[in-house]
Amino acid sequence: MSEEWTIGVIGGSGLYEIDALEEAQWLSVQSPWGEPSDEILCGRVGHVKVRFLPRHGRGHTVLPGRLNARANIDALKRTGCTDILAISAVGSLSEDLPPGQFVTVDQFIDNTKGRPSTFFDNGFVAHVGMGDPVCPRLSSLAGQAVQKAGGDPMQGATYLAMEGPQFSTRAESKMYRQWGAHVIGMTGMPEAKLAREAELPYALLAMVTDWDSWRDAEAAVDVSEIIAQMQANGEMARKTLEQFFASLPAKREASPIDTVLDDAVITAPDKHDKTLVSKLDAVAGRLFSQASD
Repeated sequence: MSEEWTIGVIGGSGLYEIDALEEAQWLSVQSPWGEPSDEILCGRVGHVKVRFLPRHGRGHTVLPGRLNARANIDALKRTGCTDILAISAVGSLSEDLPPGQFVTVDQFIDNTKGRPSTFFDNGFVAHVGMGDPVCPRLSSLAGQAVQKAGGDPMQGATYLAMEGPQFSTRAESKMYRQWGAHVIGMTGMPEAKLAREAELPYALLAMVTDWDSWRDAEAAVDVSEIIAQMQANGEMARKTLEQFFASLPAKREASPIDTVLDDAVITAPDKHDKTLVSKLDAVAGRLFSQASD
């Protein structure tokens, strides 16, 4: 495993560039899973290689439900990423998380519908564990980076992934609170699942833009207010990323997530579907190279 950090940053609403990136160039990456949201901005910040992907594309052109999360994760893996830090705008389902608050996510509830959520299929069956869906090392470093950037982060929230693109009804918002969710967004799933299948440690830093619709005494979610808050959040996110890159140790120690597929694949080698295996050359290529040694 690489002892050098190559961080994939997936920029959410309000974060479309990284100002501190050195030697920056946009790279078009072809994926067998289709078209990624955009080209990947490659460069370096200090000792850290960075690969930045605007989740909705430059200019915010891609609907949440139309995101090709498989192509996005595959493309980041192909550019050498060792880890992924996702930045996401979210609504708040908790009084403790007002607009402007940054919080690291440690759990997910997937309430999306019909999105491709796995790289695997008949002919190459694998089941990765998702009990702890994020990388605690990355999450901790992300939270510390917010603090160093001048924010007041909260550590640990449950993210409810909804389909969208419409916002929640008041009844839905209240139900999600009863489920134990703290924030709500449209993009965290299946992104986190696919990162795990690709053996990429993943953390999600959520930026609260609004109260969701559960507060009866207030108006429902309004896009104009969200955009104004996104702009403020985006500035803090850029400062946070600079602190995050600077905080990474010179040497990247191995993570258990780097080899999660070792105990996940069930299909017998002589039953592997060759067409599917060829599409998994980046996601699971480590396994095939070991088998040929």
